[in-house]
Amino acid sequence: MKSIYAIYDDDEVLVAAAKKIHASGIKVTEVFTPFAVHGLPEALHTPRTRLAICSFLYGAVACSLACYGAWYFAVSDWPMDVGGKPNWTLYHNIPAFIPPIFEFTVFCSAHFMFWTLLFRSWILPGVSPKNPDPRTTDDKFLVLIETNDTDKVSRLLKETGVTEIKIV
Repeated sequence: MKSIYAIYDDDEVLVAAAKKIHASGIKVTEVFTPFAVHGLPEALHTPRTRLAICSFLYGAVACSLACYGAWYFAVSDWPMDVGGKPNWTLYHNIPAFIPPIFEFTVFCSAHFMFWTLLFRSWILPGVSPKNPDPRTTDDKFLVLIETNDTDKVSRLLKETGVTEIKIV
């Protein structure tokens, strides 16, 4: 199986090419762009990401831990009468604990999402970059297609306004 790198100069041409490539039944392996291109995921029929589910689960776990911590610290472990507030139950004190619970939830969700994205994208320190052409970090757009029929794909790509084709 060979890899074909199709390099484009314009994002609108890229989206039109992606629609044409997908309509012809060729599977695009990856697209490298210097910025987010509106309409590209729809053109390639990319499924929705499940990272939002991870973020929600991290937030739910963090909120549960924060509520448990507030109960444990204020009610179970070291109950203190501060300003006449009753502290034998959590729900009497919950207004005072809303800010720390919120902060802990956001803190944990953000940090766990950072690690999730790092491992999901595999951009850890020491890992060689997967970007096949450094120009895609500046002003070029690259479509990576893995196929056995390079002639057919190359002919189709030439019809889409590609500026450069590399077969690796």
